[in-house]
Amino acid sequence: MNPSEHIPVLKELILKAFEDLEISSFIDATLGAGGHASLLLNRHPEIKKYYGLDQDPEAIALASAHLSKWQDKVEILKGNFEISLFELEKTHKGQIDGILMDLGVSSMQLDRREKGFSFRFEGPLDMRMNPEESLTAFEIVNTYDVKELTRIFKIYGEEPKAFQAAKAICKARNEKPIATTKDLADLIEKALGKNYKKLHLHPATLIFQALRLVVNRELEVLEKALPLALSLLKPKGRLAVISFHSLEDRIVKQFFQQEALDKERTSGLSGLFIDKDPTIKILSRKPLIADDEEIKLNPRSRSAKLRVIEKI
Repeated sequence: MNPSEHIPVLKELILKAFEDLEISSFIDATLGAGGHASLLLNRHPEIKKYYGLDQDPEAIALASAHLSKWQDKVEILKGNFEISLFELEKTHKGQIDGILMDLGVSSMQLDRREKGFSFRFEGPLDMRMNPEESLTAFEIVNTYDVKELTRIFKIYGEEPKAFQAAKAICKARNEKPIATTKDLADLIEKALGKNYKKLHLHPATLIFQALRLVVNRELEVLEKALPLALSLLKPKGRLAVISFHSLEDRIVKQFFQQEALDKERTSGLSGLFIDKDPTIKILSRKPLIADDEEIKLNPRSRSAKLRVIEKI
């Protein structure tokens, strides 16, 4: 894929989030093909160091080529953002002006059938962002028992018919392994199809989301990465987070709300609060979303939500 064909989501809102900030150092926690990076590097020529983080070797290769004109400024680190932010915090705590976290899977990854993220293309049941990790969607679908599958689909997919889907999977795999994205999508469509006819949503959507989140430990990684990102920021530094579904957005929202409070609940049953200093100022009380024009150009932006904070 040509990186120039990749459309970064919420690009104008991202530029606005950092527009009045003098940026010396910046962290792009999900570099992808480098779409947001090129926008920010063009808009902020004062940037001296731009750290791009990603765990997908192919994305890193594409981004390296796309950002070659800024090769003296850009440093790419391989790994998920929990690992990479942890490493950066050792040497850059309180030194970073801006951080962008674009959560979820890029269209570049979704369109690669060999990654197995999408039921739109037939491919192996993989779903690993980092091919060096061992756990795959195939292993979950073909070895986890009905109770664990139900839990995964209910918690990570918020699928109302989680047990029905899990039971259909366990029954089908007794005949033969569920090997491809099409195998799984067809199976789920047969088991849950009638529940989704009025929603204009493919019946396998939430099941695929749940599997991807578990394979890549996305929610766990996010919960650990947010405090690290905050620790890395300078006072007046900004953190912008783009999420694509309610589970991610809820974690981000609750973390920001807690950090912005000037009181903290004490333990015990008394319900007492103690004063504390807020660590951030929330710059977007409600999540920022794409306008109709962007959604028309890039349908993926429809589900994107942006939250922005400034460190105190």
